Amino acid sequence: MDDRYSKDRLSAQVAQQLAHMIAFGPEVFQVTRIMLEKGIFKALDESSHGDGPKGLTLSQVSEKSGLSLYACKVLLESSLTAGTLLLRNGRFLLSKVGWFLLNDPMVRPDIEFNHDINYKGLFHLQEAMEKAEPSGLRELGPWPTIYEGLSSLAPREQKSWFAFDHFYSDVSFDEVLPLVFSRKPSTLLDIGGNTGRFALRCTAFDPEVEVTILDLPQQIGLMEENIKGKEGSSRIHGLGGNLLSENTAVPEGFDVVWMSQFLDCFSEEQVLSILRRVAASLKEGASVFIMETLWDRQKYAAASFDIAQTSVYFTAMANGNSKMFYSEDLFALIADSGLRVAEIKDGIGEGHSLIRCVR
Repeated sequence: MDDRYSKDRLSAQVAQQLAHMIAFGPEVFQVTRIMLEKGIFKALDESSHGDGPKGLTLSQVSEKSGLSLYACKVLLESSLTAGTLLLRNGRFLLSKVGWFLLNDPMVRPDIEFNHDINYKGLFHLQEAMEKAEPSGLRELGPWPTIYEGLSSLAPREQKSWFAFDHFYSDVSFDEVLPLVFSRKPSTLLDIGGNTGRFALRCTAFDPEVEVTILDLPQQIGLMEENIKGKEGSSRIHGLGGNLLSENTAVPEGFDVVWMSQFLDCFSEEQVLSILRRVAASLKEGASVFIMETLWDRQKYAAASFDIAQTSVYFTAMANGNSKMFYSEDLFALIADSGLRVAEIKDGIGEGHSLIRCVR
């Protein structure tokens, strides 16, 4: 780990401002979400290009957003003091922060995920930590973990959850496929394969590979619906099972076992149990590929921040006992399971690390 977390680099003035931003975090978050939802940031950005005066007046913002002058005053003044806007000669413009809120591709799925999935449930975070259970999940539905409820989420909630999940994984697939298929596997087991997006990429990449997805039965149903009629789907097979149960064995005989953003969904004890069953299932020469966003192996501080905050979602909403990995914790679990790390590649896609393990 570098020294970015061992030194206090902020001035007292900036530190005090950040403290107040945190104290009013819910207000800033909701105002920012509305500024995006109503197209105000976009309108301000567009107004900065071309001829004529830059930025928009209060009345212009009201006209473009369809909100009252009062509502726009509240939004603009909150945004101005939060640092997402500038005010010059009576006209509002985007600041650098506002520009990134509008244009950074990671920001929008983060905001929608936090609003639609986490916002109400985070009120119960302390209870979740004290009880080691996802106490905030009751704001969405009556499931023991969010995974049993994914197929039953409201359409907007389901869209936001999968958009967040897929954003971090999908952009990595093209980069990892040549690595996963470098030894010409004929069979691949995708544990926690979700809606089958990676499996479809595998069958498109290699016209002969057979892919089996092991996931919860209700997830297998979603997967089968999602891949129906798509090229390569005939070589994708579903296997329902709950790996939280010690009685659920990992099927044997696969050339590759793939786990992407899967192990972070479980407690360390559960991860160790799963990895031991994976190790026991391996045939000679097989590889296990684990793709995870490890918060301490990120190039940029913003990525480390996003990943570490996602642990709070796991606590309050997902299952109450898992988190995003500190790399040394994951490596220790791999070693204790009877596997060893053969290779690791960082900087894949939006901050993933690909770890190849062998028995």
